[in-house]
Amino acid sequence: MKRFFLSVLGLLVIAALASQLWYLGLVLQLRGQNPKDTAFMERARAHGQVSYQWRDYEHIADDLKRAVLISEDARFVEHSGFDWRGIRHAMERNEEAGRPVAGGSTITQQLAKNLFLSSEKTYTRKIQEALIAVMLELSLSKQRILELYLNTAQWGNRVFGAQAAARHYFGVDADQLSPAQAAQMAVLLPRPSYYDVRGTTDYVQQRTLWIQEQLPLVRIPSP
Repeated sequence: MKRFFLSVLGLLVIAALASQLWYLGLVLQLRGQNPKDTAFMERARAHGQVSYQWRDYEHIADDLKRAVLISEDARFVEHSGFDWRGIRHAMERNEEAGRPVAGGSTITQQLAKNLFLSSEKTYTRKIQEALIAVMLELSLSKQRILELYLNTAQWGNRVFGAQAAARHYFGVDADQLSPAQAAQMAVLLPRPSYYDVRGTTDYVQQRTLWIQEQLPLVRIPSP
């Protein structure tokens, strides 16, 4: 019986290692290959046509890069995939509220989820997200990670990436966004489908103004 359990344990370890090697292979491909699809896009297609068009880093407005960092990950250029201060702050807010009201995931973690995983709030998914985030940080530059995130993040109802979002909301290309438009797009990221249907709320307007004021203070990864 002991030998049987050891054999099963060995098979589980091998399967787990094989799974991580598979993810690592997918991450390494991203060094020179742009994704044509993501896990989130694939699920969205079950409900209709997806809007998505890739734009290289230099063809996305710098103000959008700054706005997204302000909104989603202020210490992106400093951390190695995990913002421990942000995680601690999110845990404190959730504890005070008695329910999940704040995340704490970095852009790298969000990219891992968007590319390969689901939005399920399970420990298994969070552990896998963390492992992929480490792979992304070790394999890719900060510029490449941000480029991938801007191009694959969901910005509306079946709207993915900065280019599709800029056309959807403002009728311009991603490199033509004004500071105000860039700031507003960053505000939509936490609840893209909701704001796509609901439109601009008082919160969106106030948050947009605040982010716009912070734009000159933000450093972004250089090409």
